[in-house]
Amino acid sequence: MTENYYKWHSPHLNREFEMLVFGDSGYPLLLFPTSMGRYYESKDFGLIDAAGWFVDQGLVRIYCPDSVDANSWYNKNVPPAERAYNHLCYDQMLANELLPRITAETGHERIAVAGCSFGGYHAANFAFRHPAVVSYLFSLSGIFDIAQRVDHQFDDNVYFNNPVSFLPDNEDEDLWRMGIVLGTADHDVTRGQNEQLSGILGAKKISHWLDVRPNRVHDWPVWKEMLPHYLSLIKA
Repeated sequence: MTENYYKWHSPHLNREFEMLVFGDSGYPLLLFPTSMGRYYESKDFGLIDAAGWFVDQGLVRIYCPDSVDANSWYNKNVPPAERAYNHLCYDQMLANELLPRITAETGHERIAVAGCSFGGYHAANFAFRHPAVVSYLFSLSGIFDIAQRVDHQFDDNVYFNNPVSFLPDNEDEDLWRMGIVLGTADHDVTRGQNEQLSGILGAKKISHWLDVRPNRVHDWPVWKEMLPHYLSLIKA
């Protein structure tokens, strides 16, 4: 499997940013790490190997960006408004730096996004904020309400980066042409939030699959089962 490491100075973040990319061709998948995870986490925990067949066959090219969670939602050393602003800078980096690069390298103007646990939040938030450029959302045990991460203090940046808040009023027509999978498990701590988001999508008549895996928990083994299954749904 081809693996490439990239590092550049991000003007939106005003810092160096790192990323791993797996594969030479295929449909682009932006795969976010878990809470405060690094760009190499999905490789280290075997998630990339689990998806290896799709990469080796040239069906999927996986982009693994770093996170900024330690400076944003998990940064208790700054006020909630600053945490939200720091995340907004991350979102702008993804949309204005990383996405154009992915388009130039793959020729695809729409991408798939995925992530496990808090990475599922990042995937869903990016997808629902930018539905015109996201064709598939695969959330693996994601969370979708970041109210606790800002001590329940809301401003516009918090509201518009909190899917359970802004999605009910989001009428972007591209939401209805997105392939959405919400993966969770019987004994997953995120099951309630997945059922809540499924309810929001259902009320809007947005097609999606709430995949509740029996006799499983919130951990890497189930995510390594889920991701290959979900990748098989991509129609390039």
